[in-house]
Amino acid sequence: MNKITVKASQSYDVIIGSGLLAGGAEYISDVLKSRRTVIVSDDNVYPLYGEKLKASLTAAGFEVSEFVFPHGEQSKSHEILLDLYGFLAARNITRSDSIIALGGGVTGDMSGFAAATYLRGIDYVQIPTSLLAQIDSSVGGKTAVDIPAGKNLVGAFKQPKLVLADTDTLSTLPEAFFDDGMGEAVKYGMIWSEELFELIAGGNIRDHLEEMIVKCVDIKREVVETDEYDKGLRMILNFGHTLGHAIEKTQNFCGLSHGKAVAVGMYLMTKAAEKHGIITENISDRLKSCLETNGLPFSADIPADTLFENSINDKKRFSDDINVIICKTIGKADIVKLPISEYKKLITE
Repeated sequence: MNKITVKASQSYDVIIGSGLLAGGAEYISDVLKSRRTVIVSDDNVYPLYGEKLKASLTAAGFEVSEFVFPHGEQSKSHEILLDLYGFLAARNITRSDSIIALGGGVTGDMSGFAAATYLRGIDYVQIPTSLLAQIDSSVGGKTAVDIPAGKNLVGAFKQPKLVLADTDTLSTLPEAFFDDGMGEAVKYGMIWSEELFELIAGGNIRDHLEEMIVKCVDIKREVVETDEYDKGLRMILNFGHTLGHAIEKTQNFCGLSHGKAVAVGMYLMTKAAEKHGIITENISDRLKSCLETNGLPFSADIPADTLFENSINDKKRFSDDINVIICKTIGKADIVKLPISEYKKLITE
């Protein structure tokens, strides 16, 4: 078992290891004062782990309700969010009570946003069950829902009280979802650690799974502690995301999954930056090989003009400029500020 403490505006532990879920109540009891909570989960995850968690909490004296919603990115919407608000109100959840997010990135993002906004803020705990959520989205306090104009455009910063990452839950992930998480793992290698990149590029990552998760979370910890509210350094965590989100939007969130879209976004941005002389060494081939080794795509059949149009509402845009994240070498990311006209040339030419 590994424990990483994130010292943000609210400090909390990220506990990573095998077999944590069955005894989850022991860890949760230490951080939640109230014994009334709502487990929020989707209809894929709750049947696998929900009753086990509920039994553990009930035995520890918690009064537990569960809100289960349809799985998928389409559920990260205001419609489901309003249903959750109504459920919390019907259960008389007060400001001293809590939410427990049990699931992947969709569950964690939406639960966190509900916790940030219901009664102007209640406590919540993250129990990520997907690789993507364990290495990335459950840590750092970004919460959001999607709107038709784009992904994660309505959200808030809300740090959890605890993140409990049971690596055993990854054994039930379909291969496609495991590969999806690897997209974010490759990102961490690209932006911060060539050593991590080489570990991932070597293949057989399941033999080093907990080591990789710990490395990714520790990188995110360092970035978040330096820039919690995404004003500077934290922007590098969006490497591949500007185009990745554009791909997801173009495909109506029904095509490439998030991690795979980010993989394509990383490669396209790197290749474009090489072509335009922003990157002087050839790293796109190494990135492409790493993506292929880990079951990730590097291209999408979408016109460049469409990608540009669907990416200019990105959260890294400021007036007529946009901050683009580019890795000029593996293991280090740069924030490159471009006028929208120059960004268009980069993407479309």
